Amino acid sequence: MKIKPFLIVAFFSLLLINCKQVEDKSSTIELITVEEMDSLLEMGKVQLIDVRTPREYADGHIEGALNIDFRNDNFEALIAKVDKTKPVAVYCGRGGRSSKCSAYMKKAGFTKIYDLDGGISKWKFKGKRIEK
Repeated sequence: MKIKPFLIVAFFSLLLINCKQVEDKSSTIELITVEEMDSLLEMGKVQLIDVRTPREYADGHIEGALNIDFRNDNFEALIAKVDKTKPVAVYCGRGGRSSKCSAYMKKAGFTKIYDLDGGISKWKFKGKRIEK
């Protein structure tokens, strides 16, 4: 008789663990090249977010990018306004902040996150257009 409660607890524990694993797989982060980012932007299939400071953003950013400073005290509230169900592309100066932002967004439930490898520095190096 003592085995039944143990089996019930074990069953529900496994069920919860499996549900958590499925949830984690529904959200992905993909490190992409400048060329892949350019292609995504041309197709208009992503929400573009620049996670640098407003000053860095003003010095030049990728056209159509929304500026949400990763180091801003209100970052979590600002990023929560972005549609989690649509793909998002993020970038920063060289890739450090966007990597941290991508990890946060994955935990927050964003379904598809693209992170620009090398950030806007590599974007400029490849001769891609920026706006001020």
